[in-house]
Amino acid sequence: MKVTASALSLNVADPTASADFAKTHLGFVEDMAADGFVSLKREDVGFSLVFLRTGLETFKPAHIAGAAGEGLLIALVVDGIDTEYERLQAEGVPIVTPIETEPWGERYFQMSDPNGVIIQLVEWV
Repeated sequence: MKVTASALSLNVADPTASADFAKTHLGFVEDMAADGFVSLKREDVGFSLVFLRTGLETFKPAHIAGAAGEGLLIALVVDGIDTEYERLQAEGVPIVTPIETEPWGERYFQMSDPNGVIIQLVEWV
């Protein structure tokens, strides 16, 4: 098997709201979109970030379509975590876990997008 691309695909009530959040605050760009579907990319991220409207008939099997990333974290490793934290706070992004440093050297914080998807920025210190 040769993998040529990868994607993280999430069911959300409003794909456009999540996509706009990721574009505005995290630097993603729209790769493609259709009714109920938005695919985003960043050249420095190894996957596409896809938002699908919950209840799309094309999502099969339908019984596995769940809520917006329930129990899921989208983690992005960054440089300059403190600068990013201050920037996102100034932009009014909802911070759900304030910045902290774990004993093993992970410095991180978590934010929530408009659909409740939790995004964690982390830097190893």
